[in-house]
Amino acid sequence: MPHEIELKLALPEGAHRQFLRHPLLRQATRRQAYRLINLYYDTPALDLRRRGIALRLRAKGRLWLQTVKCAGAAAGGLSARPEWEAPYAGHFDFSAIDDEPVRDWLDRPKLKTRIAPIFETSFRRIAWTFEPVPGTCIELALDRGWIAAGGRREAISEVELELLAGDPAQLFALARTLAERIPLAPAPLSKAERGYRLFKQVPAAPVKAAPIPLSPDDTPLAAFRTIALGCLDHLQQNHAGACGSADPEYIHQMRVATRRLRAALRLFGPLLPADFAAALLPSLHELMLTLGRARDYDVLHTEIAAPVLRALPDEPRLAALIGIITERHFALRQDALRLLRAPRYGDTVLQALATLHGLDAKLGAGEAAARVAPLTLREFAADRLRRLRRKVLRLAAQASVDDPSSLHALRIGIKRLRYALEFFAPLAGAKATQRLLGHLAGLQDTLGQINDLANAGALLMDCAGSDPRLREAVTLIGGWHGPRHQALLAAVPAGLKHFGKLRLPGFKE
Repeated sequence: MPHEIELKLALPEGAHRQFLRHPLLRQATRRQAYRLINLYYDTPALDLRRRGIALRLRAKGRLWLQTVKCAGAAAGGLSARPEWEAPYAGHFDFSAIDDEPVRDWLDRPKLKTRIAPIFETSFRRIAWTFEPVPGTCIELALDRGWIAAGGRREAISEVELELLAGDPAQLFALARTLAERIPLAPAPLSKAERGYRLFKQVPAAPVKAAPIPLSPDDTPLAAFRTIALGCLDHLQQNHAGACGSADPEYIHQMRVATRRLRAALRLFGPLLPADFAAALLPSLHELMLTLGRARDYDVLHTEIAAPVLRALPDEPRLAALIGIITERHFALRQDALRLLRAPRYGDTVLQALATLHGLDAKLGAGEAAARVAPLTLREFAADRLRRLRRKVLRLAAQASVDDPSSLHALRIGIKRLRYALEFFAPLAGAKATQRLLGHLAGLQDTLGQINDLANAGALLMDCAGSDPRLREAVTLIGGWHGPRHQALLAAVPAGLKHFGKLRLPGFKE
C-alpha cells in the first residue's frame, strides 16, 4: 500500500518573494512550474468524508489523474496516509486500490451514481527536488491560488514538503533551514479539509483541545508522543486565527496548548532522555510568557476593569485608567502577534515536531528502553495520577485563604492533575473520570478567578503609576470586586473537602 508522507507549512501572502530568494533553492537538483486544477468528489451527504476517504481528479497539463486518499496519522502539519493514483479515462476506476475493503466500498454502483464534485482548488505550483543525503529525495512545492465551493473562495498560500524516498527526518531538516529566515508555520489543515469546511460553510472559530486517541496497548512513550503531538495540533489549529482575528480566545487557546505540552513533558519526564525537555522548554517558555502577558491584560480589561466602568459610567477616573489599560493591552497583543508571525515561532513548532518524531529512534534501546519496559500504559497512568492527587491533597492542607501564593500553588497542582486525567481519560472509567474532571474544573475556575483578582492589583497599580486620581480608580475597582473576591474565597474550603472524598477512576481492562 503506497503512503504519502508530507509536511505542510503556511506561508504569508507577503512572503513569497522572500521565499523565492532563499539560497537553499539553488541547491535543488530540479525545478519545474505548472498549474494544478483539482476537483474533489463526494456524495451530497458527504459519505466519503465520513469514511475518511478523499477522492480527487487532478488536471496537470492535458493529463487527468484520479487520486484516492484515506485517513492516516496527521499532527501539526505532518501527515502520513495511504494514497492510490491512477490515470483517469472519463470514469472512475478503483481497481488499482490494493486495500480490498476500501476498493469494494467505492465500487458499489449505488455510491458511484451519487458522487459529484463539491469543491475545486486551482493553484500554480513551483516544485524543487532535493536529495539532501544519499537515498533521500524530497519534493518542495510552493502553491499559490484558491479553493472554491458554493460560490465562495479562500486563498491558498502554502509550502509542501513531500518525502519521495528515504528518511522523514530530512523533511524537518529542510523545513527548519527555510524557517530560519522565513515565517513558515506548520499548517494543520489540508486543502481538502479546508475545501470541506468551505463547502459546509463552517465559520472560523477558536479550537479547544480535542480528546487524545490513546489505546491501552500503547507503550507509555508512544502515548507521550501522541499526547504531545495533539498539543501541537491544538496550538496550530489556533495560529491562523490568532494572527488574523481580534478574538482573544485564539491566543488563550494557544496558551492552553503550550501549557498542556509543558504538563505532558513534566508528566512523562521520568521516561524521557535527560536532555529531551531541555531542548524544547526555552522556546516554549518564551512563547508562554509572550502569550501570557497579552492574556493577562485581556482579562484585566474585559473581566476586571470594564465591568466596573459599565457599573459606574460617569466616573472619569475609571475611564482614564481603562484608557491606559487598553493601550498596554494593545501593545502586548502586538508583541504576541510579532512573535507568532516571526520565523522563530515556526521554527519552534518545527523543532518540537522533529524532536517528537525522532523520539522512537532515540529510545529504541539501552538504558531508556530498560526504564520503560516494565511499565504498561495503565500502570504508568495510575502511578502518575496517584502521585499528582497526593500532591494536590498536600497543597490543599497547606493552603490558606489569607495566603495568595498557597492558593496559586494549589491551582497549579489541580491544573496538572486535570491535564493528566484528560490525557489518560480514554483508558479510564468514563463516569468517574467525568465526575472528577468536572470537580477539578470547578475548583480550578474558582482559584483562577481568585488568582486573576490578586494579579489585577499589581497590574492596576503599575498602570496607575504615581497619579493619585488613577490610584483612586484602582481603589474603586478593588472595592467593587470585593464581595465577589470574598465569595470566591469562602467557596474554597468546601470545594477542597469534597475533592478529598473523590477517588481516581479505575482503568479499563
